[in-house]
Amino acid sequence: MNASVFPSFSRLLRLSACVALFGSSGWSAAADTAPYVFPSYRDGAAVKARCDRTLREIEAQARRIAAGRGPDGVLIEIDRLGQTADDSLSPVFFLANVHPDKPVRDAAEACELRYQAFTSRLYQNPSIYRRLQALQAVDAIDRQMRDDLLASFEDAGVGLPAAKRDRARALNDELGRLSQDFERRLREDKTRVAFTDSELDGVPASVWNTAPRDAQGRVLLGLDYPTYSPVVENARSPVARERMWRAFQARGGQANLKTLARLGEKRRSYARLFGVESYADFTLRRRMALNVSNVQAFLGEVKGELGEREERDLSELRAAKAAELKTAPDTTPLKRWDVGYYLERVKRERLALDQESFRRYFPPQASVDFVFALAGRLFGVGFEPVPQSLWHPDAKAYAVVDAASRTPLATLYLDLYPRADKYGHAAVWPLRGSSTWSGQLPTAALVTNFDRQGLTIDELETLLHEFGHALHVTLSHTRYAAQAGTAVKLDFVEAPSQMLEEWVYDAQVLALFQQVCASCEPVPADLLARAVQSRSFAKGLQFARQHLYASYDLALHDKDAPDPMALWARMESATPLGYEPGSLFPAGFSHVAGGYGAGYYAYLWSLAIAQDLRTAFAADPLDPAVGRRYRETVLANGGQAPPAELVARFLGRAPSNAAFFEWLER
Repeated sequence: MNASVFPSFSRLLRLSACVALFGSSGWSAAADTAPYVFPSYRDGAAVKARCDRTLREIEAQARRIAAGRGPDGVLIEIDRLGQTADDSLSPVFFLANVHPDKPVRDAAEACELRYQAFTSRLYQNPSIYRRLQALQAVDAIDRQMRDDLLASFEDAGVGLPAAKRDRARALNDELGRLSQDFERRLREDKTRVAFTDSELDGVPASVWNTAPRDAQGRVLLGLDYPTYSPVVENARSPVARERMWRAFQARGGQANLKTLARLGEKRRSYARLFGVESYADFTLRRRMALNVSNVQAFLGEVKGELGEREERDLSELRAAKAAELKTAPDTTPLKRWDVGYYLERVKRERLALDQESFRRYFPPQASVDFVFALAGRLFGVGFEPVPQSLWHPDAKAYAVVDAASRTPLATLYLDLYPRADKYGHAAVWPLRGSSTWSGQLPTAALVTNFDRQGLTIDELETLLHEFGHALHVTLSHTRYAAQAGTAVKLDFVEAPSQMLEEWVYDAQVLALFQQVCASCEPVPADLLARAVQSRSFAKGLQFARQHLYASYDLALHDKDAPDPMALWARMESATPLGYEPGSLFPAGFSHVAGGYGAGYYAYLWSLAIAQDLRTAFAADPLDPAVGRRYRETVLANGGQAPPAELVARFLGRAPSNAAFFEWLER
């Protein structure tokens, strides 16, 4: 994640768009139909050499653009520069998160900072800015791109006095360094928590039976999600759960708390260079929400809809704990490390539902084949394995093709399993954007950390979520790479991913498993029905937490410069379970340290859009006609039009939050 005030250049070119002077007529090229070949780097020196070469090349391109010496219009020249950077440097930046060798990761991070310094200078170039101001857009796409680029130059400080311009550039470069520091501490965390065998009673043996042991024979477990979640959700020992929970809450430590405080201070200072009091106000004016008041109003509606449901959910968990301990519910304390355990316990007792029981039905490769089959049925695309030498033996490459014409569309990489020093969550990296003028096909990398034994239904939902992002990238068909795929406003980017999550719970959809995996057992109908029921269980607790995260993020980026830890302790103390002394949650909250600063609300905002999009599939979740229309209207257009316009075009009506609030009530 990049924490600079404006995205890195190639990313911004896809996030906010940049188009050709000549418009859509006549500007297309034959696509490069061969799958993208991921570059191989032997060591950090090879990364630096590629970085040096590419930076020299794009510096020269930038000088030609500023001088007006390019053969094409300013927008196509800028897009060409972005494609040059994407082709060489996006893979490098991605490797900082997944490559097993630290020298390669370190060199990649160093390159990203150099590249960010280049973009800071570029966006303050007055000659390029004047060329953009003088541009007469020939159509709506050009107009959108020009306006977005102008906004990005202005947000970089091109119009500020010289001293403030220099300060803006220095602040932006520092923000990039701080964000890297924060994420690196989490990614390279070597913490191991020691447990006796008896303390792990209830935890699936596959989680710990091959783990290393210390000199006392205790099992040593890391804090990656495939290890952490099974322990806090299944360990019968409250002592074991607390030990694991506290270790997880301590990730990043005081160093990350200091870094987060500095990020907040630098962001606030940056906003004030432009006469804006808070970083939240500064960034939101470029998003769908437009301002803090609109976000707060939306979050207020969510809070009002939740009502007392969080309290009721916690009362039910407290009653379950009291029944287990044979104590009175009113005098039975419920701790943070109890929540996951008793959630799963109540689901098992009330619904006879155990997440671990799903692993037998969802083998990892069959799960991948399933989501591919779903995309084939809905969107008319296929996925073909491509042999490539990649950054790790677990990684795989696929060519994405149109199922009917066999026309190549994109390349997709998958890296599914946990390992040391790898990015610890699930995410998609857009490596190249689609461009019809140049013929460039898109490329994306999907990264998860799944158990090799199989996926739970929650993890299958996560795979569908990330696959939604990957489809947004790989099925884009935009004029310019700058507009492709996930190059949309932040508060829309999670809509295509969250929309697909619901498909996991549909029997008609899950039947595709047996089409791709003859040996896979079908999920029993009653088990799936109980899984559907469980989605409504503790919804108040789940969304109250999301509301807290979004509210904390907004408050952290308010004008008052709050201390991150003190703010969190105060806000969490106001929740029914209160704040647990010693926990350092903000030190591990990588979203706010990265690209989601003053933007965590986007998950809820996008979910409202996702629920609205889903209404088109209500009659048949596998309707290929609706799927094709969605592909061509929403996914293919990336950032070529405002999100609300694309949603309205797809639905045939104005967007609405009604479906979201109806869903929240269930």
